Amino acid sequence: MNAITIIELGIAIIILIGTIVGFFSVIGFLRLPDVYNRAHALSKSAALGVLFVLVGTFLFFLFIEGYFSIKLFLGIFFVFLTSPVSSHIICRTAYRSNVPLAEISVRDDLKEAIFVDKEINN
Repeated sequence: MNAITIIELGIAIIILIGTIVGFFSVIGFLRLPDVYNRAHALSKSAALGVLFVLVGTFLFFLFIEGYFSIKLFLGIFFVFLTSPVSSHIICRTAYRSNVPLAEISVRDDLKEAIFVDKEINN
C-alpha cells in the first residue's frame, strides 16, 4: 500500500462517517415527537454529517488533486455558521407561536422567562 491509497481510504472513511451521521439525522427527524426535538436532531447531526462529507471532499481535492478549494472551505464555514442559528430561530418561532411540547416532556424552562419578559414589556 502506498501513501496515496492510505489517504484515499481515510478520505472514504470520513465521507462514509458523514453519510452515516446524515442517515441518523433522518431517523431522528422521523422518530422524535415534536418540532423542538426534531430541530435539534436536524441541526446537530445534519451539520456534523455535512461537515464530514465536505471535509472529506476538501481533503480529496487537497491531497489527491493538489487543489485548494476555497469554495469547499467557505461551504464548511457557512454550514456551521447558519445551521445552529436557523435551528434556534425555528425553535424560538415555534415556541412563541405556542406550538405545544411533546406530551412526554418533563418541564418547560422557557415558560417563566417568556412570562416575565411579557410582564416587563407591558
